[in-house]
Amino acid sequence: MAGNSFGNIFKLTTFGESHGPALGGVIDGCPSGIELDLTLIENEMQRRKPGQSSIVTQRKEEDSVTFYSGIFEGKTTGTPIGFLIHNKDQKSKDYSHIKETYRPSHADYVYDKKYGHRDYRGGGRSSARETACRVVAGAIAKQILKKIKINAFVSSVGEISLDKDYNLLDFSNIEKNPVRCADPDTAIKMENYIKQIRKEGDTVGGVVTCVIKNCPIGLGEPVFDKLHAELGKAMLSINAVKGFEFGSGFNGSKLKGSQHNDIFKSDGKTETNYSGGIQGGISNGMDIYFNVAFKPVATIMKSQKTIDSNNNEVEMKGKGRHDPCVVPRAVPIVEAMSAIVILDYLLINKTYNF
Repeated sequence: MAGNSFGNIFKLTTFGESHGPALGGVIDGCPSGIELDLTLIENEMQRRKPGQSSIVTQRKEEDSVTFYSGIFEGKTTGTPIGFLIHNKDQKSKDYSHIKETYRPSHADYVYDKKYGHRDYRGGGRSSARETACRVVAGAIAKQILKKIKINAFVSSVGEISLDKDYNLLDFSNIEKNPVRCADPDTAIKMENYIKQIRKEGDTVGGVVTCVIKNCPIGLGEPVFDKLHAELGKAMLSINAVKGFEFGSGFNGSKLKGSQHNDIFKSDGKTETNYSGGIQGGISNGMDIYFNVAFKPVATIMKSQKTIDSNNNEVEMKGKGRHDPCVVPRAVPIVEAMSAIVILDYLLINKTYNF
């Protein structure tokens, strides 16, 4: 299996399955001498872990990280950073009923057809549990970036949307509610809706918005490795993501050029920011902002028609512990992948300065 590494200089490689003994990763290219606060890394892991509230999966995992290399006396050494996250609350029997059955809209069918053998326990390698490793790398990247601030929040759940400009939001509200919405009133509506959906045995999707502030001018490698292209790849690599748009996104296609153009001011800033902080694939110093759309979780507690490994039509019903809505736990993952991309491109820029 290829495709388990992300990044150019600051590169993360992950391994492990949902119901294996552990997940883990290796981070290459981390600069030496960086003082790391391991508590901050654990805090990021707590934001992503299962069982943190009544509106997410009740799987209980500590998601504590053990580092085996690359850090000495609290500082990075410049060598590969190796780490493990042990799985402690697997209930593989919850998946015995799908050993020979393909769950609708899951990776079961394509994994089996591609590799000829699959780990049906929680989806194996295709499980979103893999993203725990990304949060570790992102938490390290955030501590290196320091002045660059990355904030993601839930901006919609189903038909409930937060229709406010991000500049009018107080990001300190994000961690004050289980949905991780930046607006308290909208958060209550979203939370109640997710609880209703869970009672129905169903699931619902949503959108995570991310804002990156204080990003310097010049990040991005045209023509194929534009900054927004790499951010798009990062977001679309996250499980359950179905869409990515930055700046004005699809709404920008409805405007005229005279309405959409970002007019420059004498200080190099622009009056508007429809470009989303990126022009020509290169950061322009304005806020970078984008939306990431997540589909409804595919496992539902309702009977559905599907096929088994012999192509027989069968009926199945989801069992076990699953998120009724994935977006609250996706917030730190979006931030982590953003941090990895920004740090990677900052390091690429340093290679130009001999």
